[in-house]
This record gives sequence, structure tokens and C-alpha cells, in this order.
Amino acid sequence: MRTVWLILFMLCLAMFVPVSAQNEQPSVVVVVMQGEINETQVALLHRAYTEARDKNAAAVILELDTFGGLVDSAVKMRDMIDSMPVRTICFVKNRAWSAGALISLAHQHIVMAQGSSIGAAEPIPATEKNISALKAEFAATAGKHGRNPRIAEAMVDKTMGYPGYAGQGQILSLTDSQAVAVGYAEMIAADRTAVLTHYGLQDSPLREYAVNWQDYAGGWLSMAAVKFFLLTVMFLSILVEFKTAGTGVAGLLAVASASLLFTGQWLLGYAGWLEALLLLMGLLLLGAEFFVAGTGIFAAAGTLSLFAGVYLLAGAGNTAVYSILISMLLAIGLFLVIVRRLPSSRLWTKLVLREAETGQAGFISGNDHSAYQGKTGKTLTALRPAGRIEIDGTVLDVVSEGDFIQPGLEVTVIETTGNRMVVRLTKH
Repeated sequence: MRTVWLILFMLCLAMFVPVSAQNEQPSVVVVVMQGEINETQVALLHRAYTEARDKNAAAVILELDTFGGLVDSAVKMRDMIDSMPVRTICFVKNRAWSAGALISLAHQHIVMAQGSSIGAAEPIPATEKNISALKAEFAATAGKHGRNPRIAEAMVDKTMGYPGYAGQGQILSLTDSQAVAVGYAEMIAADRTAVLTHYGLQDSPLREYAVNWQDYAGGWLSMAAVKFFLLTVMFLSILVEFKTAGTGVAGLLAVASASLLFTGQWLLGYAGWLEALLLLMGLLLLGAEFFVAGTGIFAAAGTLSLFAGVYLLAGAGNTAVYSILISMLLAIGLFLVIVRRLPSSRLWTKLVLREAETGQAGFISGNDHSAYQGKTGKTLTALRPAGRIEIDGTVLDVVSEGDFIQPGLEVTVIETTGNRMVVRLTKH
């Protein structure tokens, strides 16, 4: 009977799931982006684009209104837009300046709202290096979509100008009608409905995306200072757990730091299963070293896995190496400051000498002869006033108080200062 019910369930699933999928009309994803271009906006675009791919969207419309922002974030978004397999449309609501202009140019289609503008992309600071790099990005992006690269370069480099629109020494910005005239925009639209109608998407269901808490979290966790802080806390927590293995508090803090580091990059689309696996394997192997093995093999493998995961999360370049090294050095410095206040684990005592060889325990430093104070011995050589004596089978260099002392005579140590010993003839 159970088998019959299972067959019926599978038949119903086969009947209804494909039908609903076939009848589902591809939607249009609308991304509302306002304000400064930063990592939060990158997280927003990644979230919207991921669903657009998963749902086989008919098109993605980015409604953009920005004065600009971070070039690094704009470049990430440009690359994301270029990789989209569906139609991409940028609707410039009011302005697409600076970093916003680069994002606009990455779209297959650009539509200008009435009274909107695009351009004004001179980098800050406007060094020759920054201008050259950004000008190349603008030109390549414009050329890829059949737009005049010369116009894009003039938006970045004010020394170029563009006849009829900007003289030399002026940064190029285009109004709505100018953008259409030079072929940068395809039309001027009053609203979103006009854009949808122009591209035959008026009957498609809409899925709108705007910045939410998830995007804010991704943007905040991806800030350079926050990532550096999380790296430092993770390394410090691992060292503390190594010293105090057994409590698990520091270990949990290390796991939390690694998780936040991964989450920030995952929300922006720069981390996947490989990074997650490397971090997890690294932490598990270190845990095995702390609580099970204690041989060093698991620690070495865990460290390599952890560093590989962190390296990929940090960008897998020179900047990643510098960030890891600096955060490690800071973590080690902090660890050395607090190490004496932490309890020691059995693993720690295997690697660190706990007992001190003190004078009270009968140990004598190579530079400390205080143990010979008051003892007697025999001169092996004449003391003039320096010479050698023997005490309990040990040959020592000494000096007399200034007197000449023959060999074979008994002397007493009357003063020791470091490795200097002063003797005098023993009186019986």
C-alpha cells in the first residue's frame, strides 16, 4: 500500500511541476540603485542578478541615480553586468555621474529619463596614473557595446574635450538629448512603463530589488578595515586556543571571525564552496590537533588549508598577501602581550619549557658565579693577580686582592660579581 501511495505522489509531481514551469512567464528584474556606489550596491546587484539567472529572467533593468562613488565597486559591477546572459538595460533616472557612468556603459541598452545626465567621471585624486587607468576602462566598456570610446575617454580626461559638447579643460557630461544624439542612449523615457513598452516587456511580471539589510551587511563586512579586523581576530583566537586548548571559547571566536569573513565575500559573489571548504577543513584540522593528535601534522595541514582559504577570500593577489602578513604580525604581537595571563593547555606545555633553572634549585648560569661565594680551593697557577684555581673539580679564572699568590696554596672566594671572582689566602 505504501508503494502505491508513493507512485501516485510521483505521478502527481510529474504532472503538475512541469506544467507550472511551462506556464510561468519570464519576469523582468528591476534593480533600484540610488546614492553612493559602494560594496553595498555590489551586494544588491549580485543578489538581483543571481535570481535573474536562476529564474531565467527576460531582462534586467537597472534604475540608476548616483553622483558616483568607489571606482573599485563600479568595476566589480561592470564585470558582473558584462557577464549577464540576459538583456541588460540601464534607465538613468536623474544622473549617472563618475562611477555611475561606467556602470551605465556596461549595459547593452541605455535609456535616459527626462532631465537626466551622464558623465563627469574624473577620478579623485586626478593623478596621471588614475586618469590613464580609468580612461582605459571607460573606453573598453563603451567600445564593447558599440559606443564611441572617444566620448567615454572625454568623460574621464578633461584635457581631451569633445567638439560641440566640451572644450579642452572641461570634463564631458551629456544631457538626456545629447546622450541620444551621440548614440550613447537609445531613447528618452518619462518613466519605467515607457522603458518596458519600448523593449516589448510591458506584459512581463516585475521583480523589484532595492537595498536591504542583507546588502548593508555584505557591504559592511567587505570593507577593507573590517576584513583586516576579522583576519586579526581569527589569527589571535587560534593562538589563544592553542595556548588554552580545552575551553573552546577562543576556538568559537575564530570560527565566528572566519564565518563573517566568508559571509561578506559570499554576499558580494566573490566566495564559493571552495573557499568555504578550505576554511572549514583548516579549522577542523586545527581542532583535531588541539584535542586529539598533538603531533603537529594536523596543525601543519590545517594551517595551509586555512591560509589558502583566507588568501582566496582576500582577493588572491599581492594585497591579499600583505593583509594576511600584517594581520598575522599584529595578532602575534597582541598574543605576546596577553600570553602570561592565559592558562596553559597540555598541548602548550609539550612545546614550551615551563620549568626555570634557578639558583635556588641548584642551577648556575654561565655568567653567574655567586654559588662559589665563601668556598675554598687551590691555586693551579700563580695569581699575578689573575690566575686559575680549582674548586670541587671545577677550574675557574680568578683574581687576587692584588697580592701575589703561589701555586698550590688554599684560597677563599670573598667576592663574586657576575663571572668575576676575587680570592684571598685562606687563614687557618
